[in-house]
Amino acid sequence: MSEASPSIARDFAFEELVRAIEEDVIFGRVAPGARLVEDNLMARHGASRHFIRQALGQLERSGMVRREKNVGATVASYSADEARQIYEVREMLTRQAALMVPLPAPQALVDRLHDIQSRYVAAEASDLRLLHEINDEFHFALFSACGNPFLVRTLCDYMALTLPMRAKNLADPEGLARSRREHELMIELLRGGDSWPLAQLCVDHLQTSKADYLGRVGSAAPRFPVEVGNGRG
Repeated sequence: MSEASPSIARDFAFEELVRAIEEDVIFGRVAPGARLVEDNLMARHGASRHFIRQALGQLERSGMVRREKNVGATVASYSADEARQIYEVREMLTRQAALMVPLPAPQALVDRLHDIQSRYVAAEASDLRLLHEINDEFHFALFSACGNPFLVRTLCDYMALTLPMRAKNLADPEGLARSRREHELMIELLRGGDSWPLAQLCVDHLQTSKADYLGRVGSAAPRFPVEVGNGRG
C-alpha cells in the first residue's frame, strides 16, 4: 500500500496543477493569446518543468492551450468569427439534445437536477471553481437524458471549447443570478410535455456569455504578447 502512495500523491499534485492553470484561463486571470512561460509557471506553482510540460500538453489536448514551434505555449484565443462558428455548432447540439429528452421527465432526473441546483444556489459566489463544476454537472445531467451518448460526448467537447469564453460570467453577480434562475426554469419545463420551450431556453441560456465574449473580442485593445508572471493577479 505504501508503495502506491507516492504515485497517488503525484497524480493528485498533477491534477491540481492542471486545474490551477485552467482556472487562470477560464476565469480571465490570463488573457487569450498570453504566453505561458515555463519558467514563470514553475515559480508560480512550485512544480517541476516536467510537470509543467505535461500539464500544458493536457490543456492543449482540451483545446485551452496552443503550442507552436518558436512561440511556445499560449492561451487559446478565438476571433469573433471563430467564436460565432463554435457557438453555432454548440447551439445546434444543445437544441437537439434538449428536444430528445423525454417529457415529462422521469422523476429521478428532476430530483437529481434539484439536488445539483440546490448546491449551485448554496455555493459561495466567490468560489468560482465550485460554481463552474456544479454548473457543468447540471448541464451534463440534463443533456445525458437525451439517450444518445455520442451526441452528449460531442456536446461536451463544444462545452469545453467555449469554457474560456463562458466561465468568466459566473464571476458576475448578475450573470450568476441569471444562470441560477434559468436552471430553475429548465427544471420546471422538464415537468411539462412540450420540448420546444425547453430547447429554446437551453439555447437562450448560452447567449449572454456568447455576447460578452464577442463584445470583449471586438472592443479589447491589443495586449499581446503577454507573459504569465509569478503573482496570482
